[in-house]
Amino acid sequence: MKNNPGFNTLAIHAGAQPDPTTGARTTPIYQTTSFVFNDADHAASLFGLQAFGNIYTRIMNPTQAVLEERVAALEGGTAALAVASGHAAQLLIFHTIMSPGDNFIAARRLYGGSINQFGHAFKSFDWHVRWADTADIDSFESQIDDKTKAIFIESLANPGGTFVDIAAISAVAKKHGLPLIVDNTMATPYLLRPIEHGADIVVHSLTKFMGGHGNSMGGVLVDGGTFDWSKSGKYPMLSEPRPEYAGMVLHATFGNFAFAIACRVLGLRDFGPAISPFNAFLLLTGIETLPLRMQRHCDNAMAVAKWLSAHDKVAWVNYAGLETDANNALQKRYSPKGAGAVFTFGLKDGYEAGKRFVEGLEMFSHLANIGDTRSLVIHPASTTHRQLSPEQLTAAGAGPEVVRLSVGIEDVADIIADLEQSLSKV
Repeated sequence: MKNNPGFNTLAIHAGAQPDPTTGARTTPIYQTTSFVFNDADHAASLFGLQAFGNIYTRIMNPTQAVLEERVAALEGGTAALAVASGHAAQLLIFHTIMSPGDNFIAARRLYGGSINQFGHAFKSFDWHVRWADTADIDSFESQIDDKTKAIFIESLANPGGTFVDIAAISAVAKKHGLPLIVDNTMATPYLLRPIEHGADIVVHSLTKFMGGHGNSMGGVLVDGGTFDWSKSGKYPMLSEPRPEYAGMVLHATFGNFAFAIACRVLGLRDFGPAISPFNAFLLLTGIETLPLRMQRHCDNAMAVAKWLSAHDKVAWVNYAGLETDANNALQKRYSPKGAGAVFTFGLKDGYEAGKRFVEGLEMFSHLANIGDTRSLVIHPASTTHRQLSPEQLTAAGAGPEVVRLSVGIEDVADIIADLEQSLSKV
């Protein structure tokens, strides 16, 4: 390939070569638990991080490696680590940078599962989240103290489909010497590459748009290679000698991809949320059509949003692609190709109307996922966000009247017809 291949080319070819033994063109599923060493010295060099190679599929696998290289290339990062889910990726990120008693700042508008993970599960590690408002950049900076280790946002917030001013929040993070972590699940690198706007780490649920077919779980973290892990002394797992690796200092040894290495050899090694080779294979296959699917998703979503905006039973539509939307300027700045496929709208008759509407749909699938080829729907207040208080629901953009759509790649006329017949029953 040429030195700077385009996005479509990378989605198909990055990280992959014909299998050297069989000549297989598609990346094989290396369905094995472990790998043979050449000799004792080879084994020692692998275990000591003095050579790259495969030891055990819990830590890495050749199918997984192609997936990691492909996602890193698409995001413009230096390295990546694929794991069992997006939640697993987030756990490994924070395990690598946090110590007991530390805190991080996170945007309030997040996927409900992340709100739970940060606000509840992380307390068991004595890690503490402080919530901020992406519409008020000062709310991030005002909460930073000497125990703050990171800032976490979504590039395109779930469930509302709201674009975030990544560069402005990155400026706050850089001012205080903190890494900016950006969940890019909803936008994907086809629409937006957060590292180009100041992110240091990118995380995805590969289960969603990247895989795109609703058939496999996976997550990934991408090392932007942009953060100095040694400068402040606040990140000892990267900047201080590691006793399990004969005193090796990971940042000094691995440089601009040290974070991905640390998450693999200190987090994935011990917590074990490994991605299966079969899931890695399915996700790789899905990524090959990512640019084609994402453009169709965006085109369909725009048509649906415009149609809903004119419906007499709809109170409001929150879709950044609409010229009238308050978030439209950010969408044009960060994601000129489109505003994504996921957005929310509100029904005039509130909570019960939302439930009835969802139950009346025929082609849409009612389930807790986004990013499928199929059109999906959910009423967050009664499902994914049900555990949140009324105040938290409102803060998360998942109030009682809110319906979330993940618009698929079917014929848009059929999508609108299904919405119309269900709305007629509400």
